[in-house]
Amino acid sequence: MENKNNSGALFRNDKKIAGSNQPDYTGNITIDGERKRLAAWIKESQAGNKFMSIQISDFNEQQNSQAAPSKAEADDDLPF
Repeated sequence: MENKNNSGALFRNDKKIAGSNQPDYTGNITIDGERKRLAAWIKESQAGNKFMSIQISDFNEQQNSQAAPSKAEADDDLPF
């Protein structure tokens, strides 16, 4: 899905594991022509009002954090 400039969309995170800190909603936004990732969590204030807490990150940041470990990192776990 291609976003217009300065707009985006959030979708329910159907893969969220109960009790985890994974976002309730995820999506993309385009800001000044640059694609970004969106994450949102449903929270409740002390007064009982529900709200969304939102985080914007670089689009490739999530992909890089899920990348396979390098050979040097993988070798660190070897017992010999």
